[in-house]
Formats: sequence, structure tokens, C-alpha cells
Amino acid sequence: MPTQYWRSPETIERLNRLERPGFALEFLRRNADYRRDFARTERQIARGESDPNTIRTSFSRRWRLRCRP
Repeated sequence: MPTQYWRSPETIERLNRLERPGFALEFLRRNADYRRDFARTERQIARGESDPNTIRTSFSRRWRLRCRP
């Protein structure tokens, strides 16, 4: 979702219906540091700098993410 819509009434209504994990994801998506780090992580994977799982695990640990299988 483009950032200009983050404060729209429709978006706020949708956020109010989210459960905790979904709200946490929306919070991270709005965090500029997280978005930069995510983009950097994706570039590292695309360049083949290391094993993609290792890169993603490092990213997840930095942001303390826990993903269900």
C-alpha cells in the first residue's frame, strides 16, 4: 500500500480490525529503518552474496521476527 494512504479513514478502519500479528506487520511496514533493511536484504539475496536462508535468518533476528511455517 502506498504510504499516502496510511492515514486514510478506510485504512484506519482496516487496521482496527487486525489481530496482533497483522497489526505488528503494518507497524513494521511503516518503519523507514525496517523498509531500508528489508530492501538491503533483498538486494543481498539477488546478488547471491550468501545463502538466502542465512540472509533471511539474520534479517529476522535483527527485527526479532517470528514467522509461522
